[in-house]
Amino acid sequence: MTPIALGVVCRRTGGRLVGGAAAGTLVTGPVVIDSRRSEPGSLFVCVPGEHADGHDFAARAVDAGAVAALAARDVGVPAVVVADPQHALGELAAAVLSSAPQCTVVGVTGSSGKTSTKDLMGQVFARAGATVAPEGSFNNELGLPLTVLRIDEHTRTLVCEYSARGVGHIRELCRIAPPAIAVVLNVGAAHLGEFGSRAVVAEAKGELVEALPAEGVAVLNADDPLVLGMRSRTAAKVLTFGQSAAADVRITDLSLDDEARARFRLVTPEGAAAVELRVHGAHQAGNAAAAAAAALAAGLDLDTIAAALSAAEARSAHRMSLRRRGDGLLVIDDAYNANPESTAAALDALAALASGRRRWAVLGEMLELGDESGPLHREIGRRAASSGVDELVAVGMAEIAAGADATAGWHGRARTVPDPAAAAGLVLTEVTADDAVLVKASNSIQLWRVADALLETVPAGANA
Repeated sequence: MTPIALGVVCRRTGGRLVGGAAAGTLVTGPVVIDSRRSEPGSLFVCVPGEHADGHDFAARAVDAGAVAALAARDVGVPAVVVADPQHALGELAAAVLSSAPQCTVVGVTGSSGKTSTKDLMGQVFARAGATVAPEGSFNNELGLPLTVLRIDEHTRTLVCEYSARGVGHIRELCRIAPPAIAVVLNVGAAHLGEFGSRAVVAEAKGELVEALPAEGVAVLNADDPLVLGMRSRTAAKVLTFGQSAAADVRITDLSLDDEARARFRLVTPEGAAAVELRVHGAHQAGNAAAAAAAALAAGLDLDTIAAALSAAEARSAHRMSLRRRGDGLLVIDDAYNANPESTAAALDALAALASGRRRWAVLGEMLELGDESGPLHREIGRRAASSGVDELVAVGMAEIAAGADATAGWHGRARTVPDPAAAAGLVLTEVTADDAVLVKASNSIQLWRVADALLETVPAGANA
């Protein structure tokens, strides 16, 4: 980030200096909320967490080189004391961004695909100049301002991912980082337990396009009626993407190679170009089209966009990560998060890339689905069976196995186990080198441990 004096931090956050903090001391390193990531010149933000309070780690952060803490109380080391460190973090980020007129904010939201799309956009926009994009899923009231605070005077594009757990959340994130280009991918079943209905999800996601200035651009999915309906919620220009014949940026001639990587023709108002993705899954074509539309809106030329998309790689862990064990076992780790739409897309990818292999699907709970949880998990079980899964392991969710077992004509096997350790033990006992294993669940289930166990346990005689 651009160096900022603690005195300026005070003014921007309404804080006061304590513990020997000097107004002229510069924050030259990153702003962090994890004391283990502190380094010389950094600013440590003391955030109370579910299991630990950041205030208890302020001294450790300063010992590691942090020049000060942003805290709600005196913590015995140089600090800026504020009423609410989390709110102050957002205020500081907003102030830093407002002082960077050269930086264009490109935002993305949606029920699924946000992280993959921001990874693609980050790599596309980097072709046109210095670009900052979020690490992993830095997309909430903490992650978004931390991303903003990574910009400096050279940053041309800031890619932001906006998540919501309720109406008004994205509006608040847009106050911190107002978008000039806003991408809405889809409205699905994710977080139905919190929102109650897809209509309310659409209301929340549409806050991103409502934040656009009149000279901005809303990039909307032409294949999703709830997203397309958001065009009435903005005075900005609208650019659509998708497979629909009416889309401004259109996917045609879509096919998959033997690793389920999409190849397609991108038809745009600027002409057409061929794209061959390196990331896995047919759904990535839609994410790529969204990234292309955003880049076109920013003025990048089509050839540059197509080349960048064709060279782009997965940047975030546990998202359609395809790895082979030494003996040839194929492991697809998509365990960072899960909802009905993303799980269906992962099952489709498994079907496409595991031709000739025995297909395993290790599926755990999709959280925050509310009253629809049971029916939606059973539907995923049916989807797994109909997609050709041979071995289904449901982790802690018997409804998934029940849905598969109820699917007419399915000749596979469904079993339920209590936890990831049991799932790993079962699969390790029965899996062979000629199999393919998909691992998918909401992140807190930690089902990626199954993928790690499979990859770390190489049978005797196999090449590691």
